[in-house]
Formats: sequence, C-alpha cells, structure tokens
Amino acid sequence: MKRISLLVSVCSVSVSFALKAQTYEVTHTFTVGGTGGWDYVFPDPPTHRLFVARSNRLMVVDMNDGHLIAELPGLNGAHGVAMAPGTGHAFATSGEDSSVVMFDAKTYKTLAKIHAADDADAIIYDPATKHIFTMNGDANSSTVIDPRTGTAIATIPLGGKPEEGQSARDGMIYANLTDSSRIVEVDAKNARLTGKSWSTAPCKNPVSLAIDTQRQRLFSGCRNGMMAISDYKNGRVVATAPVGRGVDGGGYDPVKRDAYTSNGDGTLTVVHQDTPDTYHVVDNVATTQGARTMTIDPATHRIYTVSAKFGPVPAESTATNPRRRPPILPGTFMVIVVEPVGTH
Repeated sequence: MKRISLLVSVCSVSVSFALKAQTYEVTHTFTVGGTGGWDYVFPDPPTHRLFVARSNRLMVVDMNDGHLIAELPGLNGAHGVAMAPGTGHAFATSGEDSSVVMFDAKTYKTLAKIHAADDADAIIYDPATKHIFTMNGDANSSTVIDPRTGTAIATIPLGGKPEEGQSARDGMIYANLTDSSRIVEVDAKNARLTGKSWSTAPCKNPVSLAIDTQRQRLFSGCRNGMMAISDYKNGRVVATAPVGRGVDGGGYDPVKRDAYTSNGDGTLTVVHQDTPDTYHVVDNVATTQGARTMTIDPATHRIYTVSAKFGPVPAESTATNPRRRPPILPGTFMVIVVEPVGTH
C-alpha cells in the first residue's frame, strides 16, 4: 500500500505541473518594413507601444496592430531602450559612438546625448535607486545615469564583458559576463561591485538575462544552447535546461511561471518553473530565422520578437567571410507575436 500511495502522489505532482504549463503559438505577424538590422525590443504596455532598436534609429510600433507610430533618428548602433517612470524621459543606447540618447517619452524629441563608454549596449532602469544603468560591452563597465538631469554620475568596472542586466528591485543589480561565463552582483546605491559572483557553468557565454524577484532566481540564456537558472541570493546555479541556438533575448512571466529564450535559429524556448529549483522545457515555438530578441507584455502575456526575411549570401562573400550573415530582403522586417494557447 505504501508503494502504491507514493506512486499516486508522484503522479499527482506530475499532473499538477503539466496543468500549470502551457504551450504557445504565433498568433500575429506584423510587417513593419524599414532598413537596417535590429537589437533589443522594449515594451510600454500602458500605451501599447513597442520600441525597437534599428541600427540608426528607434522604431515605435503599436503593440496591438503593428502599425508604425514614430521613429527616433540620430542613433549610431542602436541597442537597448529603458524608461524612467515619473520623469517623462526614456533612454536609448547608441553603441557605435559610446553614448546614450535621452528623449521625451511622449513626443520622441531628443533631449540630450550622454557620454557612456565603448559598446554601450543593454540598458535598464533600477527602481530602488531611480537610476539608469548601461551595460558597456567593450568597456567592461556600467554607466550610471541620473534620468532627471540626463547626466552620467558614475562608472562601475564590472571585471568582464557584460551583456544583459537585471534589477532585483532591492538595491542590487545582476549582470551576465559573457566572456568569463559569470554573473556579478552590483550594489546599485553605492555604484560598485559587492564582490559576489559565480560561474554559470555548464552554461557557456551567457547573453540574455531574466529575473524572478519573488523566488530570487535569474535565467541566463547561453550561446551553447543552454539556460542556467541561478539562486541569486546564494550565488549558485540550481538548474539548467536546453534551449535553442543563437539566443540573444529572454524573459520571465511571473504569472505563468515560464522563462523564455528567443533564439536566432528560429525558435522560442519555453521553460516552466515547477519549483524554484526544478524546471522542464514546455515548448520550442517555431518563429522565424533571426528572431533572436524578445520582450513580454506582462498584462496580456504576449511575447514580441522581431526578424526579417533573408536572401542567399553571395558566393564571393562566403569565400572571403564564411560567417557573413545573409542579406535582409527590403521591406520584410516584421514583429512576431507569440501567445499561450487558449488566451487569445
């Protein structure tokens, strides 16, 4: 009887986990067009706006129907976007000229250009300090910006090449160091490293980073096709899961308890959180080649990723540069919407 009871108990837990996990599907594809590559996408759910970094500008796209609302020119190597609530200001990294552009979040008027550091890439807002933090890849640092005045107030050496960062909303910030496959903890208030760091092994070259502040977990998407889940209070990896190749973006939905990576191989991997230390892959949604960055609308649980259609690489280009990316076909840039099945 004891053996039967244990079996029933285990089956019940498994069924419970299965019921919580949902599969996903592409529900909309909006063709936006426009030239140039792309990087991070950033949502502003209250106004239904999606900010998309496009090489030399930001595109502002309606999240509901995909129409182009506006464009913000004047960027040189656009990467990330962050908004500072209560200031009316938004910020975009301009990596090729080591700067951050501050603009009016309503009118899109440029207000200032702030010097940061080489390869200013990802950018986040920290509610605890009410400051903006950049992740400067080539400079191995983070620039701290006062969003009200639009001035750089500190530079934090990170000890390696940062990719993405996340605020724990308690005065601490965490950053992936892709060159050393580590995560570092930053004291945001005092603009310095705390000294705590840990390896993401066996997850190599962590790029994307998402956070679950309730359960104190970080989700690192790595270039070797793996996600590392870390307990950031204790500074250790507690679980791993396989994900698609070419990951560059990620996210976490605290209601669904699903973590995501958007992968350049044309998949969106969904990893469900059974417990804070146990996870399993729910789905690998087919998106399209190059859809490597993403964001989430927490109100609707919709995931937004972007890509375009590609042509063949010319033979002569392949001979001289075997890793050259295929050319983007004009007018094919698109926003792809992925949703949990049964919620639309």
